[in-house]
Amino acid sequence: MKDVKPENTEQYIKWLRETLNIIISKRHENHYESVTKNVKTDFENSKFWHDLIDNLKEFNDEYYLQTKYDLLASGFKPIILIKDYDKFLNKTLRKNIIERENWNDEPENGWIVPDNWFMKINDIIRTEIVVKYLDGVEFIKNKIELLCKKYNQKCICSYEARIEGYYAVHINTCQLFEIPKINYDTEKIEIPIEIQITTQLQDTIRKLLHKYYEARRGKIEKNGKDWMWDYESNEFITNYLGHILHYVEGMIMDVREKQKREMK
Repeated sequence: MKDVKPENTEQYIKWLRETLNIIISKRHENHYESVTKNVKTDFENSKFWHDLIDNLKEFNDEYYLQTKYDLLASGFKPIILIKDYDKFLNKTLRKNIIERENWNDEPENGWIVPDNWFMKINDIIRTEIVVKYLDGVEFIKNKIELLCKKYNQKCICSYEARIEGYYAVHINTCQLFEIPKINYDTEKIEIPIEIQITTQLQDTIRKLLHKYYEARRGKIEKNGKDWMWDYESNEFITNYLGHILHYVEGMIMDVREKQKREMK
């Protein structure tokens, strides 16, 4: 098994046991749920989060004064989400094994294992801010960076533009949390919180098509084609619609700028 690349969670759990001597059990799932619940509550009560929520109307007003358009949909308020344990475990599989060419060799920064996985998986606790227009993504990003600086928190920003048609800005900020250890003691560690910033169009179509894909993917037979050539596949539809929408949003911004110049 050590030389066979795990392709699913069951094989991965066996590989962890045989290769790294790590036994994943129900106890780890219970610990994960306990930790994430505590972290979510603590983050919701943090000054950073309250400051962000309290200032959304002010951010919207400032953006409106600059552009004459609303930044956010009426009544929008971000919510904090916890990554499902099964999806979390699958992500450690992808990071440890699937996405690595030399998967048998230990990664440069070490394996992602129970002793460190709360610090190494950056979207266990996440939230999303949805703006109406493409330039609002950068506007909100700048505001969040200022908040991170105000509270002396790490702030790592990445512009996600994937071949699968996914477009968003991800901000990872870390806070110190006291969490229960698996042996019922406690420890303080820095855990990253992910803030995704995307547009209303991207958010809507991503949710709709993701549900459709999830419902149908088990019924689709693999035919060996790359999704970019398999025009009948859900991946083809979903991914290229993401690219088309990003282009449309860029054109909307171009029209707005032309109208702005004509009004001067």
